Amino acid sequence: MTTIERESMEYDVVIVGGGPAGLSAAIRLKQLDPDLSVVVLDKGSEIGAHILSGAIVDPCALDVLLPEWRNMNAPISVPVQTDSFYVLGEKGQTRLPNWLMPPFMNNHGNYIVSLGNVCRWLAETAEALGVEIFPGMAASELVYGDRGEIRGVVAGEFGRNADGTPGENYEPGMILAGKYVLIAEGARGSLSLQIMERYGLSDGRDPQKFGIGLKEIWEVNPAKHKPGTVVHTMGWPLGRNAGGGAFIYHLDNNQVCVGFVVHLSYENPYLDPYREFQRFKHHPLMARLLEGGKRIAYGARAISEGGWQSIPEVVFPGGALLGCSAGLVNVPRIKGSHNAIYSGIHAAEAAYAAIRKGRSGDELRAYETALREGPIARDLKTVRNVKPLWEKYGLAGGIVLGGLDMWTASVIGAPLFGTLHHHKTDAAATGKAADFSPIAYPKPDGKLSFDRVTNVAFSFTNHHEGQPCHLKLRNPDLPITVNLPVYAEPAQRYCPAGVYEIVEDAGKPRFQINFQNCVHCKTCDIKDPSQNIVWTPPQGGDGPNYPNM
Repeated sequence: MTTIERESMEYDVVIVGGGPAGLSAAIRLKQLDPDLSVVVLDKGSEIGAHILSGAIVDPCALDVLLPEWRNMNAPISVPVQTDSFYVLGEKGQTRLPNWLMPPFMNNHGNYIVSLGNVCRWLAETAEALGVEIFPGMAASELVYGDRGEIRGVVAGEFGRNADGTPGENYEPGMILAGKYVLIAEGARGSLSLQIMERYGLSDGRDPQKFGIGLKEIWEVNPAKHKPGTVVHTMGWPLGRNAGGGAFIYHLDNNQVCVGFVVHLSYENPYLDPYREFQRFKHHPLMARLLEGGKRIAYGARAISEGGWQSIPEVVFPGGALLGCSAGLVNVPRIKGSHNAIYSGIHAAEAAYAAIRKGRSGDELRAYETALREGPIARDLKTVRNVKPLWEKYGLAGGIVLGGLDMWTASVIGAPLFGTLHHHKTDAAATGKAADFSPIAYPKPDGKLSFDRVTNVAFSFTNHHEGQPCHLKLRNPDLPITVNLPVYAEPAQRYCPAGVYEIVEDAGKPRFQINFQNCVHCKTCDIKDPSQNIVWTPPQGGDGPNYPNM
């Protein structure tokens, strides 16, 4: 085996991921000590290119990180004006009164944003403080030190042939090493999974749970546009097939974010989250809003939903897990960016204190303590039973019991049901095809609903076709020998980008991977019932190029 020789660059802190968690950590480190050397790596072609979120931002953490942000030209300018929640039937809807919701569910004081644009602004702020930011640099490999600690990462490897061998213009990438390495890759990050397995960070914790979030941005008729309007829905079209719901957020410039979330714990392998989303837009509530408008962007991303019970140990020798890499989303509030920013602040403060004392490569225990005892804990512990109650009792029971549990947790400080637990991974929750019937989905009309491949074009996804497929199969035979006969190969349906197909080849079925379509949502890595698909990063800069998500 030939050893690849790589150049190395040394920093005080290396941060993997240019989302709100990683950028906040970088900013806080420079606030604490301008002389610290800090680098942020991101696999997107630019900061924000791979960022997809609803998004409503609670500014509580931003107020701590950048108290003057309102005077810094931040792209946070659409305050929530109205907030409503509906349970949908096929033809109508019932509005739930706002007073039923615990106070912390109220969105007044929050802002509707493009989180991608917020991250672009945070990156500019970080660079002004002296942070080095390298977009288009996928961190593809961990580098270990002599004591077994994480010492750094390999980033910027380009030019491998489809078979994995170095091509004519091969670039081996560089080792970026640091006293500490902060991992802020987002949900289901490839390096995060390796770290959790190596150091047993999830031992004794509940399995992480996930949803898939699908989102379109529409330009609507100005007469229908109401900046600051927030609508959330549950019920139709998912019904009893799956948990989840939808959101409609009115941004500025006549733009409306239309999103749909499906919890990946669903059983029916015939369920197709993408087609459920397309069907949802034909509900009268949505059709009235979208008719006469045009879709201008599309994307999808996995969402960590396990909550407090599923957070792994967040420190390891040489670094820490931040943001969605640790699973810090508040599921009923559909918010995670505030906790991501808090985690960046806490991790930065712990790393700074350690470096001041001459430490490196050890565990940042102060960060673990801050996460478990500070604002993140107060936010997530209050809602820890909502997701388990939804999964056990369905829509109606979940709303009633989850609401009661949140009320008691917020009013008397103790949830009604103590602490409930998750017992299965989303992959293990998948049922056998023989126990379910196929779902007949309507054909897209090309006006409100669209076919999968056409919509992927609006994610502006691009992958260099000559590189190795970044979607690896542990056993290339399993899709045909197990997943097809047992589960009707659900990869054809759970993927929101048409990456996976069963095609006929010489009269026999063949599993085809169209990796060029991949929008990096990670659903395949999560939901494949055989856990046979491993998502790895393609070469840097490839993937979606979200302009305004």
